Amino acid sequence: MRQSFAQFVGLTLGYPPVTRLAGRYRACAGAKRQAADLQMKTWEVQEDSTVSMPGVRMARGPSRTGYTKWRLAAAMVGAMVSLAVFGADRLPSESSTFTVIFENDLFGGNDNQYTNGLQIGWLSPDLHHYAEERRLPRWLIPIVSRMPFINVPDSQHNVGFILGQQIYTPEDISTPALIENDRPYAGWLYGGLAFISKTERSLDTLEMQLGVVGPASLAEQAQELVHDLRDIPKAQGWDNQLDNEPGVALVYSHKHRLLRSASVSGWGYDFIVHGGGVVGNVYTYVNAGGEFRCGWNVPGDYGTSIIGPGGDTNAPTSVNDPRLTSREKFGVYVFTSVTGRAVLRDIFLDGNTFANSHSVDKKPLVGDFVAGLSVAAGSWKFSYAQAWRSLEFDGQDRIHNFGSITASYTF
Repeated sequence: MRQSFAQFVGLTLGYPPVTRLAGRYRACAGAKRQAADLQMKTWEVQEDSTVSMPGVRMARGPSRTGYTKWRLAAAMVGAMVSLAVFGADRLPSESSTFTVIFENDLFGGNDNQYTNGLQIGWLSPDLHHYAEERRLPRWLIPIVSRMPFINVPDSQHNVGFILGQQIYTPEDISTPALIENDRPYAGWLYGGLAFISKTERSLDTLEMQLGVVGPASLAEQAQELVHDLRDIPKAQGWDNQLDNEPGVALVYSHKHRLLRSASVSGWGYDFIVHGGGVVGNVYTYVNAGGEFRCGWNVPGDYGTSIIGPGGDTNAPTSVNDPRLTSREKFGVYVFTSVTGRAVLRDIFLDGNTFANSHSVDKKPLVGDFVAGLSVAAGSWKFSYAQAWRSLEFDGQDRIHNFGSITASYTF
């Protein structure tokens, strides 16, 4: 009755840990029943009999019967302790991943351009087939079922939610005057809903972001809070920021694991290529690139991404991921990635869509080079990346660099 009730609550509320708790409860109950049966068999051992079990031989005679029971009890206790400490293997389809990404140009010795970013996200367990998933809103199912790449056979299907903020300032933040040849002050506060279809070899993401640009993005207040905490001068030109404007971005992203070492554990490497695009009044561009990773127990996910449209790539896709297996609970690797974008629109350079505002002439081609280190330990994955971004507009005198810290937890 208990496990049935827990499953009912988990399915009704759509809260995956409750469902998994029910499964673990059943496993524990089964283990207890097996232990009781084993103990009964032990008590039934007669003085002149011998019972053989895998790895255990019970000797003849009454003098050894008590000793054998102690050995069996110790073995069972040891197994329970091992399960409690190291856990059992989990499937990627049963796990959720929560991710926080913090980016700031102070890690690069700057305080301008793309100056700060914060994004939190959650990725659901496998929903099997979106069209048959009862936990999705009924009005959404007809839309989702018509999306391409969504119900690919033999793949995992996930829903992701994100909430984030990005802040942009010109190079000189000490003057309250408008700097016509530098980028505008701007902020972007947004939420996103992503539909993901993935296997161990490929990942497809369809995402929609909705938000606001302008004073309603709270970018000025967020930057002032950080500057107060660090006791550094505040930017003086926020009166010149872009006007309030609702924003929308429709995103498609594809990733493919092109190369992977023969061994999925121990020392290894992989190479992941990616491509996609964004359409909307905030961004419109197409992009392509790749990421190379090498190290010890490289996780079975799709790499480490800086903040940008395209969903969460930190969720495991393989049972051999250190965050899922009970055998290898630690992994460390270095990574490097290159991404190029052909940009048609960037509101943070082109200015407001429906009103006159400060703007600069953007460059049509922009590239990012990223290098960093990731550590997977237990259910956690921590990453630090340093990113270098090419010139984005005419009059920009140097490339921009910033640091990115990612923490993700799989449960």
